[in-house]
Amino acid sequence: MNTENVAIIGAGICGLFTALALGSRGHKVTIYERDIQPPNGGPEEAFFDWKRRGAAQFRHPHAFLAVMCNLLETNYPELVKQFWAAGARKLTFKEMLPPELSKTYVPEPGDEQLWLLLCRRATMEILLRRYVEQVHGVTIENNTNLMAIKTRHVQGLNEISELKLRTDSGGIKIVKSDLVIDASGHASKFPEWFAKVGMNIKTEDNDADIVYYTRHYRLHFGEVEPSRHGQARSAGDLGYLKYGVFPGDNGHFSTIICLPNHEIALKQAVKDNDQFQSICMSIPGVEPWVNPSKSSPTTNTFGFGDIHAVWRRFVADGKPVALNYFAVGDSAVRTNPLYGRGCSTGIVHAHILANLLEEIDDPRQRAIEFDRRTEEALRPIFRSSLSDDKRGISRAKAVLEGKQLEKPTSLRGRFRAAFLDAVSAASKEHVHVIRGAMKTFNLMEKPGEFLKDRRVQWTILRYLLKGRKANADTRLQHGPTRPQMLKVIGA
Repeated sequence: MNTENVAIIGAGICGLFTALALGSRGHKVTIYERDIQPPNGGPEEAFFDWKRRGAAQFRHPHAFLAVMCNLLETNYPELVKQFWAAGARKLTFKEMLPPELSKTYVPEPGDEQLWLLLCRRATMEILLRRYVEQVHGVTIENNTNLMAIKTRHVQGLNEISELKLRTDSGGIKIVKSDLVIDASGHASKFPEWFAKVGMNIKTEDNDADIVYYTRHYRLHFGEVEPSRHGQARSAGDLGYLKYGVFPGDNGHFSTIICLPNHEIALKQAVKDNDQFQSICMSIPGVEPWVNPSKSSPTTNTFGFGDIHAVWRRFVADGKPVALNYFAVGDSAVRTNPLYGRGCSTGIVHAHILANLLEEIDDPRQRAIEFDRRTEEALRPIFRSSLSDDKRGISRAKAVLEGKQLEKPTSLRGRFRAAFLDAVSAASKEHVHVIRGAMKTFNLMEKPGEFLKDRRVQWTILRYLLKGRKANADTRLQHGPTRPQMLKVIGA
């Protein structure tokens, strides 16, 4: 493998991991980041003082899934040790089980790989960034904006020949590199620039039709985390509203309230700190966390909307749109962030690229193979996310109309809804089903892979025979009805 000069646009988590993967293999990497450099200090300073305009989700909850955690542990064990030293925590598969199942749980091979890393995004990013800064051949240039690109034709195909950047001093810098990697996320300008020179990107764009609001809290000194299980679960679906508590590091946690766009009154209410607190206090699974006797808020509420699932193809009819250009993470594939897959899929994508560059030298073959491997690894996750989005909105509209359940019109649709409800119900009460569902959730297997297991099939069949209403009752969490919640906010 030849050593190449690589320009990475964006020093978010995906950009940093791409730099880590390539720098560790001997490439010379420069990351160009639009935001200012992080403050001195540790996770607390990073969380409260770091201005991350270029990372809209910087202070929203994050899930660091098992597929990502195992990549870290296998390839960068010293980095993982730094997470533990900074207060991050490991949540094992056994700890994910309800207490009644945990008591009789018998480990199976592979269960040790089902774990989550619990910390704030700021903690993850500041430690990762400082680790990457120590990698030989990797440089980060802060406060540097990519203004434009210049292209040229090479053997009938397009190639980026120059990057035009504005530096922190206000000057203009022209950069030439062997490879350009777009890790600038959902705000990437490359598709727009490509279109201006006739290089059109095939894009799928699906509106999730939701908005969510976040607030951060910190447990009082000496307080322990409430249980996440039982009838009052710390994450769940009330039909018209989804909620979740995300434990972090050093006593911090965040709460999230997710609403469909048609819930106008509730959308307005969650913007207000007091109303947000009232909503959380009315949800049995959240109240033990946010009760003033237990914790105190550390931020105001803040929202995230205009949520779209996006898939971009950079190969059309067997021809790369641009040679030596690769889009990774949200620049290429973006799912509803509510499912917590963004960081994990971005890191998987970065490692796909790093491995491919080691194996293939020809620029055209690289582009085609990267497109193929992206399709193979990430398309099933993307399709599954779209299905979840569609079903969530259908359920919320049914509640709005005063119905307990959404009612698909086709026989196939009704069976699918009943089947998914049966899977949801079974995954709360049987370890072998929970294990399969957790492998899917953690991207360790393709969606639905565990459903091929004969034991899982028989268990789900028993739940199907109970009828959809009984299973839906287990799917929806205990909490206030929509009319009751509207009374809470005075609507």
